[in-house]
Amino acid sequence: MPNAGAVFSRPRTPAAKCLHLVRLNHIVTRSELVEATGLSQPTITRTVSALIDAGLIQQRTDLTRSQGRGRPTIPLELAPNPRLHAGIAVGTSTTYIGLFDTRGRTIRDVEVPTPVARLSESDFIEHVMAGLNRLRAGLDRPLVCVGVTTSGRVSPDGVVNAQNLGWQGADVAGRLSYQFSVPVVVSGAVPAILGSEIQSTDLPTGTMALFADDSLGAAIINDEGISQIDLPESCEELTTEGVLCGRFPSLADAARAPEMRAALDQRARCLGDLTAKLARDHGSSTVVVAGSAFIDDPAAPKLFASQVRSLLADIDVELRLIPTHQEIVRAIARAVALDQLLREPLNLYP
Repeated sequence: MPNAGAVFSRPRTPAAKCLHLVRLNHIVTRSELVEATGLSQPTITRTVSALIDAGLIQQRTDLTRSQGRGRPTIPLELAPNPRLHAGIAVGTSTTYIGLFDTRGRTIRDVEVPTPVARLSESDFIEHVMAGLNRLRAGLDRPLVCVGVTTSGRVSPDGVVNAQNLGWQGADVAGRLSYQFSVPVVVSGAVPAILGSEIQSTDLPTGTMALFADDSLGAAIINDEGISQIDLPESCEELTTEGVLCGRFPSLADAARAPEMRAALDQRARCLGDLTAKLARDHGSSTVVVAGSAFIDDPAAPKLFASQVRSLLADIDVELRLIPTHQEIVRAIARAVALDQLLREPLNLYP
């Protein structure tokens, strides 16, 4: 039962809008929801009642405020909830699996060895399913949905084509939904980077993300949500494997080798060229960058930023770096795990 709808689309329904605002503001009143959403008071009243009945928000009667005549104001907050949301960030050597509650707090997590070079597509997915089953062992809490992020291109029904994984037409959503009998969504890793950002703040339309690692990808926030940007095939030369060509076991090793400095510096500048072009083409003034190209090569961030700013001298562009691999995988796994809840909360929690 793959979940219908675009992954990381903006909140559209009254329930999604209200839940998003409660999460962002922690404590909020019905009147504040009316003002922030533009919805009518009766719509907010019905929606809040439905979210309370679903166990997603609760009233803070201890914070009740009396405002003269009329009903007192009772603030709202997220409710504690036993249900679990699983997030899986697929990698070429290890895959991160996390279990999260409705607040986005990590209940349990683990990294599962998934050496893609030695595993068939089917075996890879079996490893991931076994890892999630082990992680859930002993937890008397129901699993309500699964989200997966992966490199490559993902179709609307969760089928993956990823060159660096050796996947062609991998039905990840179908396999996982059959195994766990819950709705499943699959997203590209780069859209999930922006998904993690918009779930915790209100990023403007046009904000872009660039990921440079074993794969290369870009995505942008638009009026509907988040869309992946198609990159030229020549960009494969800017992936880690495209630069190393098997000469070093890792980018960190290559960064310590003097003979690789010129090639790595050129990669950083080329990534800057690509980012500047995409930012100008899509009208982006904020770019979030992530991946080993910026983390495992200490010289790269400064060269990259200098190249971007020199090419966008007429634009006040903000560059934001996600500083660690662990932070990236946890953020994107959490984002895709919570996507179905935040997009259609009353469909997932009827």
